[in-house]
Amino acid sequence: MELKDIKAVYFVGAGGIGMSAIARYFLKKGIVVAGYDKTPSDLTRRLEKEGMLIHYEEDVEQIPAPCKKQNECLVIYTPAIPAEHKELIFFRENHFEIQKRAQVLGTLTQAHKGLCVAGTHGKTTTSTMCAHIMHLSHLDCNAFLGGISKNYGTNYILSNSDYVVIEADEFDRSFHWLRPWMSVITSTDPDHLDIYGTKEAYLESFRHYSELIQPGGALIIHRDLEMKEHLQDGVQRYDYSLDKGDFHAENIRIDNGEITFDFISPIECVKDIQLGQPIPINIENGIAAMAMAQLNGCTAEELKHGMQTYGGVDRRFDFKIKTDNLVFLSDYAHHPKEIYQSARSIRELYKDKHITAIFQPHLYTRTRDFYKDFADALSLLDEVVLTEIYPARERPIEGVTSKLIYDNLKQGVKKQIINKDEVLDFVKSHKFEVLIVLGAGDLDNQVPQIAEILNNKK
Repeated sequence: MELKDIKAVYFVGAGGIGMSAIARYFLKKGIVVAGYDKTPSDLTRRLEKEGMLIHYEEDVEQIPAPCKKQNECLVIYTPAIPAEHKELIFFRENHFEIQKRAQVLGTLTQAHKGLCVAGTHGKTTTSTMCAHIMHLSHLDCNAFLGGISKNYGTNYILSNSDYVVIEADEFDRSFHWLRPWMSVITSTDPDHLDIYGTKEAYLESFRHYSELIQPGGALIIHRDLEMKEHLQDGVQRYDYSLDKGDFHAENIRIDNGEITFDFISPIECVKDIQLGQPIPINIENGIAAMAMAQLNGCTAEELKHGMQTYGGVDRRFDFKIKTDNLVFLSDYAHHPKEIYQSARSIRELYKDKHITAIFQPHLYTRTRDFYKDFADALSLLDEVVLTEIYPARERPIEGVTSKLIYDNLKQGVKKQIINKDEVLDFVKSHKFEVLIVLGAGDLDNQVPQIAEILNNKK
């Protein structure tokens, strides 16, 4: 089924951040968009206001009539949906066109010049930065992002541009559907081992992804990665890092909450780049984003303007309170390397402050595989409060609990384990200098209440 033939789209798993971006694409096209999700959320409620028809019970009868026409409706599902889902079975038995979210994005990368960002961590921020730079430039772009851009209040940009910026997700090998014109690869620290099994299989998946970049395009790869790329003839290769490589930073200045640096590039060096979201890790993310934008024709002034006005992503180092006496933020970090980067950045920003983290581990398998690495990263902070593991798609594994991390935290770190429903009481009864909520689970739902409690205590 070609995109032009579609009259209705149905999403099985409508409320995911990536799925909602595609839903918005089709809503803008003016066709019927509907779907199922397990539970209502702020995101699903916004989608309903925008015109999407969503229900929350696994019930074929609630599928709207236009979405039951086999030759007119495209069905899109997320890999997190189980194969025995009743609605998915209905669509399969009636021979509907059923695609993963990544397949739809793959079609878009063939219809546009796809600028994709892959990696275990850093891809949401880097892709959102690149999209912001491109969208403000003379080139413009479409974008499908893995987080809500604070500049646009959405995870989606639609324009008439030839370019589309896409966050390339390695989960379930989804990024193998893409056909990038150019791609950044930020990191390849093994993750999703419940899917891949081994580190070698994970790295091989990225190697195969690099083969999909189209001739005439380019790969921009972090210079310190274990993976070995395999590029088609006619694909340019560039590397980057904080202080070395084809693209890197020099003359970094961190002063009074501001970060400025010089962007070193084989195309054109740009002095005095100022970070609109002044966080140390964003220097490296910004280098990758600017490299891809510059390779496609963005000017020096467009790079400077885009970086200076970049506002960040919800749940990515997301400051909720920032005063001299109190700092409170949330961060989606859920892999040990992400936790490490987050902890290192916040320690660099607040060298002399007592830093407390409330961390909700995400997935039993990830906790089982990386509990020592989680403990090492969290030990950069002064105080660590752990909650129970957020299971997402998984069932419990015997012996795998947050206590594995707790027992391996380094000596000198103040630590405790509490239930998620005790978090608000914990915040009420303690004083903080810097407090960060970490994790990709549902603890973030309590962030507004935490902010309210902290504001009332001032």
